[in-house]
Amino acid sequence: MTSQTIPVDPFDLVVFGATGDLAERKLLPALYQRQRAGQFSGGTRIIGASRSPMSDDEYRGFAERAIAEHVAAADIDKGELHKFLERLSYVSADARSGAGFEELKATIGDSANIRAFYLAVAPSLFGEIATKLKEHGLVTPESRIIVEKPIGRSLESAKELNKVIGRVFDEQRIFRIDHYLGKETVQNLMALRFANALYEPLWNSAHIDHVQITVAESVGVEGRGDYYDKAGALRDMVQNHMLQLLCLVAMEVPSSMDADAVRDEKLKVLRAMKPIDGGNAGQVTVRGQYRAGASAGGAVKGYIDELGDGTSNTETFVAIKAEIANWRWAGVPFYLRTGKRLAARVSEIVIQFKPVPHSIFDSAAGTIFANQLVIRLQPDEGVKQWMMIKDPGPGGMRLRHLPLDMSFAESFGLRNPDAYERLLMDVVRGNQTLFMRRDEVEAAWRWIDPILAAWEDNGQSVQGYTAGTWGPSGAIALIERDGRTWHDSV
Repeated sequence: MTSQTIPVDPFDLVVFGATGDLAERKLLPALYQRQRAGQFSGGTRIIGASRSPMSDDEYRGFAERAIAEHVAAADIDKGELHKFLERLSYVSADARSGAGFEELKATIGDSANIRAFYLAVAPSLFGEIATKLKEHGLVTPESRIIVEKPIGRSLESAKELNKVIGRVFDEQRIFRIDHYLGKETVQNLMALRFANALYEPLWNSAHIDHVQITVAESVGVEGRGDYYDKAGALRDMVQNHMLQLLCLVAMEVPSSMDADAVRDEKLKVLRAMKPIDGGNAGQVTVRGQYRAGASAGGAVKGYIDELGDGTSNTETFVAIKAEIANWRWAGVPFYLRTGKRLAARVSEIVIQFKPVPHSIFDSAAGTIFANQLVIRLQPDEGVKQWMMIKDPGPGGMRLRHLPLDMSFAESFGLRNPDAYERLLMDVVRGNQTLFMRRDEVEAAWRWIDPILAAWEDNGQSVQGYTAGTWGPSGAIALIERDGRTWHDSV
């Protein structure tokens, strides 16, 4: 099976933070892959911008090394790599002082290309860069700006950040990127629900017992200690990635795949979520922090030791029992968990259906397990529908619990594009379906802020857990109090 690649119109992409970790690991490799796939039209340019003094050739050398390290050797085509590097140029620019913005303007010139500015920098610089772009005449009516999470660290700061960027760019030109929404399996969730008659009639509280969403990382803070200790897992993962996944599971059928039709339905979910505050946070949330333990690479330090700081109450793990107060989901809990230094790197959504109301089989047939739909986002993207079947052969009725397994790599025989590849091309196309709207961001913070306040007011401290496990015992108790268990994600 082959995949059709449709070229996009010529564009100029300016990447602020062009020598940073995100550009090195994700953006440059993703852009190279789109070059290799034949998606770029003639005249497309990629302009790196950062404070570091660097020539065009030096930046091309940086990009070549990044691609060699972060792209599979089998995917490196010397001819396409040369073409890609020729598209690159570099400008030394300082967001605070404005130095280099006139040079950037001269580099772009009077090009008629679609113009996009990617802010792969600290959120504290978003407003300053947007303002400098306007002051130096770099913003055209068709220009787009791309901003990474976190959008603020509270509702108040998110509103202020949205306001500052909104003074320069219209809402339809602001692309708030969440790379989880670009994953193949996330979009397949919408295909499963809305392109098949099988699931949607069952997608409600009459047939679904509960939903689990797990985003687990086996790594620690990895040099991001300064940022992470000010954010924590709730701000870093739940406010954006996990709530977006929850919205895609829980939203009503949109009228179309139009960006605002989809985002309208996600917004309704966020607004329908039951509040968690000082009155119930202690019962439905768990905070954890990893201690020294072991991972696949051997012994690892605890969070405090990695920070090099004697104390910290920042959570590296969160488990939450969330509920949605509407007709479709009344009484169906959504169990969320995310953390660092867990037993495995895995992201998945588990739709746990209710058991059959009555078994007609005798005890010799074996236990009947309830059906599960497991949607795996990483590391092996795919979908498994767990069902009960008869064990083949004579000798009576014996039941087995087995999955109908669709691995995307095996089924389609294709390289699975990185999420950034899809999202960057959607920016060029002007398609905002997979990007967060301003009111979505603010609605998410409106639900998160009372949890943060409750933790602080109630003094809810972190529970220790050993690195290489699935988190603190409190997370197990959270779900087992309801007579349920976490899905075995390994």
